[in-house]
Amino acid sequence: MTMLGERDEALGLEPATTNRWRPTFASRLRGEGTQARRAWRAEYVRRIAVGDVLCALVATLAGSLVRFGSDAGVLAQPHPSRWLIALLPLVWIAAMLVARSYEERFLWVGPDEFRRVFVAAGLLLAAVGTVSWAFQLELARGFVVVALPLATLLTLAHRYGQRQRLHRRRSAGQYLQTAIVVGHRNGVVALHEQLDREAYHGYRVIGCCLPADAQGGRTAAFDGLPVLGSIDQVVDVVRRYEVDTVAVLPSPELDGPALRRLGWELEDTAAELLLAPAVTEIAGPRVRIRPVCGLPLLHMERPELRGIRRLTKETFDRAAASLGILLILPVLLALALAVGLTSRGGVFYRQERVGRDGRTFGMLKFRSMVAGADRMVDDLAQQTDGNGVLFKMKGDPRVTRIGAVLRRYSLDELPQLLNVLRGDMSLVGPRPPLAAEVESYGYDMHRRFLVKPGITGLWQVSGRSDLSWDDSVRIDVRYVENWSLAYDFMILWKTFGAVFRGAGAY
Repeated sequence: MTMLGERDEALGLEPATTNRWRPTFASRLRGEGTQARRAWRAEYVRRIAVGDVLCALVATLAGSLVRFGSDAGVLAQPHPSRWLIALLPLVWIAAMLVARSYEERFLWVGPDEFRRVFVAAGLLLAAVGTVSWAFQLELARGFVVVALPLATLLTLAHRYGQRQRLHRRRSAGQYLQTAIVVGHRNGVVALHEQLDREAYHGYRVIGCCLPADAQGGRTAAFDGLPVLGSIDQVVDVVRRYEVDTVAVLPSPELDGPALRRLGWELEDTAAELLLAPAVTEIAGPRVRIRPVCGLPLLHMERPELRGIRRLTKETFDRAAASLGILLILPVLLALALAVGLTSRGGVFYRQERVGRDGRTFGMLKFRSMVAGADRMVDDLAQQTDGNGVLFKMKGDPRVTRIGAVLRRYSLDELPQLLNVLRGDMSLVGPRPPLAAEVESYGYDMHRRFLVKPGITGLWQVSGRSDLSWDDSVRIDVRYVENWSLAYDFMILWKTFGAVFRGAGAY
């Protein structure tokens, strides 16, 4: 028996009927090969395409009704708009194909799928305008103005719904693909935690491959994962367990030539190769591959924290905060009345927080605790449910009855719109820390002071008080490193769901 076979037997692995070996703990995957586990992808793409056609049909009908009303006789006349109306669903699909919006690598996760829908809509609008101008066609502008934007919005909503459905299935253990992590122990732990935390990406890690001198024996298990082999045995492991994905972390053993050979060898299998860069938490827009001296090198752009984009962000923040205060003014008055009538003390609670460039400011909240609650922290310090730096307590006795409701749905944060108007805070940003917390910050955490703290942020949509301290650091640094207006809009969109769920709010 080979070394891998001895390891299988020691780890409790058994052979499958195809004479290949699989882990017994992945019994749900037994009997399925890579192709079988990926069979759902073709059906998903077909469902997306059919939905796109239906969205275009609905948009066509709506545009026809708006432009021509219920008079069907108009469409029977020999008019160029008749052909556009008849062919729009087919042309819409053609535009999606040109924009490559049905390629699997752009589906399921990430913004590329939605960006390509916008690209397809723009291409189609440009084509319609160019053709009508070149051939002097009198197209019904009202139809175009209604049908194309509506088709875009319906398509985006349809694809978002399909994606959310897939993510729910994956969280329930369906539509997963097996993966192994290759690298050193610290990197394996970090990547394994990340893949487990974001299960909707669809990766089920079944084992790892470590350097030969770091395996700790042939029967070792590490971080709850079997050590299936050494780095030199990755291809054998892939074939033996029919692995779908190989995630490779930076390591001296896999330098340029070795990594290139690994890629070549994996071409004979069905496995995908993922490379985790040494620089983490940097999003795609900041990373470019550029040829330098004949080598494809990663070029990291500087974070866009100053200039016109920052001015645009601050202008948007203050305008949105002003509009928000006007729209929810009755709600603010009702909440203030509820706080004032149900417990003693002021309506608002002002607390010193640290903002951009380390400057302190007074952050406003609706009071959700009894008066003098800050002086009771020392007595409750041993009962903290926080992450070692932040004091948080589930069932905190200082929280009032109305305060518990305010905290669950983040209504106590609404007065911070006034802080946004004053320029102390932003709508989206890192969590505003206390001065006592800043004293325990390491070098990485000081990056958060390059931007204003926010009413909401990645911490709000990623678990809030349930986050560990390391996760809080990682999330804040990720936001600062990858800030953009599109990123802010995405976080604002996700904030509504996080608030209604109330997860991590206490």
